[in-house]
Amino acid sequence: MDAEKLARELDRDGKGTALRQLGASPEGKKLEGMIDGAALQKAFACGDAAALKKMLGELLSTPEGRALAENVGRIMER
Repeated sequence: MDAEKLARELDRDGKGTALRQLGASPEGKKLEGMIDGAALQKAFACGDAAALKKMLGELLSTPEGRALAENVGRIMER
């Protein structure tokens, strides 16, 4: 599924707004500052699963990352 289709589906289910709000939260903003945006874009564009897994692992090793992941999980379960 491409990103645009996924976004439309999440918006249709009402989850898109909740996820955007979560991204704008203090935890989301802090994690955003920890991510190398260019490296993330490159990994997505190249389909580099190992690099994406490494970045995700680094984020999830922080308290903020774990909290954000738990919140995303709750949103997606709705």
